[in-house]
Amino acid sequence: MPLFLLLRLQRVQLPVRVTDPEEVRQVSMLLATGLIEAEFAAIKSRARQAVWQVATVTRITEEGFTEIAKAGNVPESAQSFIRFPRGLRLL
Repeated sequence: MPLFLLLRLQRVQLPVRVTDPEEVRQVSMLLATGLIEAEFAAIKSRARQAVWQVATVTRITEEGFTEIAKAGNVPESAQSFIRFPRGLRLL
């Protein structure tokens, strides 16, 4: 659910890189509704000649913080991320 991802994004230092296909789709939905700002890129895999979609979330908008405030005490999801150089993190 995009709201849970938005709540997770609030708890990590941005920018953060999202690679899970389902979460990339949720980032797309959050971006389309104006709750976050994000950039998308395609990464080619040599092993399978596949193309993977990656999203980098740069910030939560004021509308996003309003939605977070409306959510109130929604159960907190587990936070897991990997740190990368230049401050990027992988959810």
